[in-house]
Amino acid sequence: MFKCFKNTLKREIKLLCSRKLYLFGMLLIPLSVLFLLTSLMKSGIPQHIPTALVDMDNTVQTRDIIRLLDSSPEVDIVEKKNSYAEALDLMKQGKVYGIFVIPPSFTKDVAAGRDIQISYYTNNTFYIPGSLLFKGLKTTAKLTSAATVKTYLIEVGASKQQVQNLLQPVNFQTVELNNPWTHYSVYLSTSFVPCALALLIFLCTCYSICSEEKRGTSREWLVSSGDSIVMALTAKLLPQTIVFTAVGVFSQAYMFSFLNYPLNGSVFNIVLAMILFVLANQAMGILVSGVIPNLRFSLSICSLIGMLSFSIGAFSFPMEYMYGSIGIFSYIIPSRYYFLIYVDQAFNGLPMYYSRFYYMALLVFLLLPLFVLKRLYKAHKNPVYVP
Repeated sequence: MFKCFKNTLKREIKLLCSRKLYLFGMLLIPLSVLFLLTSLMKSGIPQHIPTALVDMDNTVQTRDIIRLLDSSPEVDIVEKKNSYAEALDLMKQGKVYGIFVIPPSFTKDVAAGRDIQISYYTNNTFYIPGSLLFKGLKTTAKLTSAATVKTYLIEVGASKQQVQNLLQPVNFQTVELNNPWTHYSVYLSTSFVPCALALLIFLCTCYSICSEEKRGTSREWLVSSGDSIVMALTAKLLPQTIVFTAVGVFSQAYMFSFLNYPLNGSVFNIVLAMILFVLANQAMGILVSGVIPNLRFSLSICSLIGMLSFSIGAFSFPMEYMYGSIGIFSYIIPSRYYFLIYVDQAFNGLPMYYSRFYYMALLVFLLLPLFVLKRLYKAHKNPVYVP
C-alpha cells in the first residue's frame, strides 16, 4: 500500500513540475494578488478622489463652502464647471468620480430663509472611491446645511447656545475598535486574498482530477495507486495541499508581520484556520469533479463558485441585509467561515472557544468527497471524455 502511494506521489510531483500551468496557478498568481492588493491600499484608505465642482452662485459664502469641501481628505476638486452637463461629461469620461453642485441664488436664499437644495453625485461603478467620495460630499452638504440654519437662527434672535443645542443635541464619539486608523486593507486584503486563493484551489483541484480523463491517463492513475480512488486522490492532492498551505501561511505572515495588520489572537489559531481552509476548498473541488466529471463543465462551476464567493461571502456587505435567497448560499462557501474565524481570532482576539463552530464547519467540508468517491472511481475506471 505504501509503495503504491509512493509511486503515485512521485508521478504527481513529476506532473506538477512538468507543467507551467501549475506554477502559475499555485504560486505566481496568488502571490501576485497578495502583493497587488496590499500595495494598492498601502496608504490605508483612498484619498483626494477627483471631483468636479459646479458653483452657480459664485459668492463669498459659496467660496467658503468650496474651501470646506476641498479640506475634506476624500475630496480633490480638479475641475470647476459652469453647468451640471459639463461636469457630467467629465464623469462619463472617467476623469472625475463625483460632482458637487451649488445652486444659483444660494446666498440670497440663505439670507431669506428659503429652502436650499445642494446636490452631489457619485459614480458607484467604482465602489470604494464612489462610497468614500459620497461620504465626503454628504458630510460637506450636512455641514453647509447646518451652517445656513445657524446663520438664519442667529439673525432672528436665537443665542449661539440655543442654536448649538438645536442642531446637535447629542454629541457622538466614534471609536474604531481594533483598527483605529481605519486602514481599509485590514478589512479587504485579509478577506479578498484568501478568497482569490480559494478560487485557484478550486480550479487546480478540478483541473488535476478531470484532466486525467481528458488525457486518457485515468486508468494509469488508478493502477499506480493500487486501484484505490482514495489513495489516488490523496497522492494527487497532497503536493498541492502543501504548496497552497505554504502560500496561505506566507500571505498571513506577510500581512500580520511585515505589514503589521492587527493580530490580536493566537498565531496557531489563524494558521490552523488556513490549513483547514485549504483542505475545505480542495474537498469542494473534489465534490464538483465527482458530480460533473468533465473538465470543461467542472472548471466552469468552480469558477462560478469562486467568483461568487467575493460577493456572497459577505466581506464588504453584511449577510443580514442580503436577500434571503442569496445570503443562504454563504453557508456553503469555505471562504465565509475563514472570514468569520479571522474576525474572531485575528481582529477581535477572542478565545478559540467562540470560533469552534466555524472550525467545525471547515471540518464538515472534508466529508464532502465521501459522497462522490464511487462516482469518481467509475468515471476514471471507464473514462468517456466529452469535449
